[in-house]
Amino acid sequence: MSGDASAALLIDFGSTYTKLRAIDLERAEIIGSGQGPSTVTTDITVGMEAALADLEGRIGGLPDFTYRLATSSAAGGLRMVTVGLVKELTAEAARVAALGAGARLIGTYAYRLTASDIAGIEGHSPDIILLAGGTDGGNDEVIRHNARVLAECGITCPVVVAGNREATDGISARLDSAGKTAVPTENVMPEFNVLNIEPARAAIRRIFIDRIVHAKGIDRAAEMFDEILMPTPEAVMEGARLLADGTGGQNGLGPLLVVDIGGATTDVHSVAAGEPTLEGAIQRGLPEPYVKRTVEGDLGMRHNALSIVEAAGLDTLASEAGLTRDRFRENLAMISGDVERLPETDEERAVDRALARAATLIAVRRHSGRTETVYTVMGPAVAQHGKDLSGVGAVIGTGGALVHGIDPAGILAKACADPNDPESLRPRAPRLYLDREYLLYACGLLGTVEPKAALTLGLAHMHPVAEEEHGNGRSSVAG
Repeated sequence: MSGDASAALLIDFGSTYTKLRAIDLERAEIIGSGQGPSTVTTDITVGMEAALADLEGRIGGLPDFTYRLATSSAAGGLRMVTVGLVKELTAEAARVAALGAGARLIGTYAYRLTASDIAGIEGHSPDIILLAGGTDGGNDEVIRHNARVLAECGITCPVVVAGNREATDGISARLDSAGKTAVPTENVMPEFNVLNIEPARAAIRRIFIDRIVHAKGIDRAAEMFDEILMPTPEAVMEGARLLADGTGGQNGLGPLLVVDIGGATTDVHSVAAGEPTLEGAIQRGLPEPYVKRTVEGDLGMRHNALSIVEAAGLDTLASEAGLTRDRFRENLAMISGDVERLPETDEERAVDRALARAATLIAVRRHSGRTETVYTVMGPAVAQHGKDLSGVGAVIGTGGALVHGIDPAGILAKACADPNDPESLRPRAPRLYLDREYLLYACGLLGTVEPKAALTLGLAHMHPVAEEEHGNGRSSVAG
């Protein structure tokens, strides 16, 4: 392909594949896609060149790209440990900030770090530590203690300091003097029950771009792209935000939920205020971020299939798949023995469907808020914990189990409200969509430079899910 039309190359350096999307910016359309193996552990340029060759072969030549932007989740993504003061408060605020920055959270600690805690952190080998604790003007003894033991331990990764502002300068100086890299930023919880996670997110992104990209060897392919902008999960989240909110007078889909079913985790993103809609409901717990991400590390279709069965129940899943317990176990053993295995028979596809439905139900239930009846001096009242997503109007599904499996409508239906579970505040009657071309990350990337084109592209390629066409393993789409 050649010509004068402006184009963008959007790259995802994944753990398994380097994926490319070429976009015509004037028409906001996909020119073509390509992929190659992610050769991060050897020479990443090899995989990038293979992906470019694949793209060139599919579209008959490469255009001159106006933008060449990239995300990365290669080599396991951005591994982060968070440390806070109280588990339910500053430690939770730090966790929300880490997940919102696209991190893979591998450890969460609260209170005064002990020797065993430090040993655990060192064993995790994190890329970044997010150190929080205390509101501004509140407790600073614990965060100072935790900074001291972190300064004395064997970790070498940067430490984002996002706690009590009165302690920040001293903590940063102590870490720096111990040869650590301290990155001070604003408190993730400056006041009781007030979240302030955007400055920490920005600091994490800067570290990711400046340090992690080099550590993963991705900058060896620097001549093939302009810059790495963010971790892939953050790009997906930014794509979801754009599709929900719209831009420049162009409307989006409104409040939405994204379910991403992967081989190792199931991620859920919501873009919604989440405030109580039930009359008289009282919000309890930390305020919820407008854009929220949760990662369920025990709900992966391959690496954690056994955990899905443990959470959902063998009898339930076997019944869903129309199999006996023994036959379901045999299929499960094949999956556990070969995590790269793709379903080949109707029976294997039925097992995958059952696993995907369970992963969706559990992940969205955990992500969504719940109500409970509490008793006060004024009598019974309704308390809400978490986000009320009952009014969310769109659910977008992505990931291989949805895009390539059977019955995506039936899988995504598990993200919706259930009259048998009235306390769960899942979406009541959303429209269901598939990200069939894997464009959410691309929309998030493109939105940083051409938001209108990114929105137009995304809206055109989020395919409404209609009734399944039985027998072909695919769903039909309307519109």
